[in-house]
Amino acid sequence: MQKDTPDFSKDMIMELRRLEDPQKLLKEAYQLFAEEMVLACSFGAEDVVLVDMASKIIDSPKIFYLDTDLHFQETYDTRDRLKKTYGIEFIQVKPDLTLEQQAEKYGDKLWEKEPNQCCAMRKVEPLQRILSQNKAWITGIRREQSITRANAQRVEWDDKFKLLKFNPLVEWTNEQVWTYIKTHQVPYNPLHDQHYPSIGCSVCTKQVKPGQDPRSGRWAGFTKTECGLHK
Repeated sequence: MQKDTPDFSKDMIMELRRLEDPQKLLKEAYQLFAEEMVLACSFGAEDVVLVDMASKIIDSPKIFYLDTDLHFQETYDTRDRLKKTYGIEFIQVKPDLTLEQQAEKYGDKLWEKEPNQCCAMRKVEPLQRILSQNKAWITGIRREQSITRANAQRVEWDDKFKLLKFNPLVEWTNEQVWTYIKTHQVPYNPLHDQHYPSIGCSVCTKQVKPGQDPRSGRWAGFTKTECGLHK
């Protein structure tokens, strides 16, 4: 079967969507795909919840992160705490160009001039590379996060990257995410306690004031709201 053809029929995807409980959906996903599925982790609140859930379902789940070389130190520290807590060796996926090479080729601080181009090179292309080696991926996106994610489904065919996509927390509220973190004592990024509800690269993420859109701190000053990883 070609990579650009879904491995499952629409009926099977609809059947999987009936699994409302995130942990039951994850368990079924791992039974179906095992080592041919990866969990994407940016070390935000939703992702650390999924790390905890996945670690309770199987030993050594495949979990990767896109290392743009521009993350907050707190993000790297969160990675290290999760590694220590769960014994997970996170897969580091890096861009083809170093920051120095990118500046030499496209100019210094590309993110201030062409953030879409910067994200394409430092996030989208590396993501394409690792997803091409798998049949399914798991993400922490939620409908409540933004209008661009309002129609996301628990399970869907990712036509952009040509594989099945699981969004176990898609219907969860922010309150449910934090209740899980506190109840299960999951390590999380301390920047969340400093008015950073959505955390990306340090050069493109600002604090968000109470009452503002949770994603308004991402790419402030641009109409951009997504880095290109999700439709």
